Amino acid sequence: MQTRNKIMEDIGQLMTNAMGVAQGAKDEAETAIKSAMDRWLADRDFVTREEFDAVRAMAQKAREENEALKARIAALESDGQG
Repeated sequence: MQTRNKIMEDIGQLMTNAMGVAQGAKDEAETAIKSAMDRWLADRDFVTREEFDAVRAMAQKAREENEALKARIAALESDGQG
């Protein structure tokens, strides 16, 4: 009976060690994948969120200025035809 308990303890220890190795491999794979993704993204010409927001604000301002100029031209043209 004592031998059987020792075998069960050894199997339990082996399984615990295997789980630790599997967790370590999972963590290492996640790190490698994240690193590869970071490199891939860095190689592309993607912009940061801050850059995107800044350009979007500039485009909005340009649209507003364009609309104001259109209204001014329309007003000047209507004055000239009256």
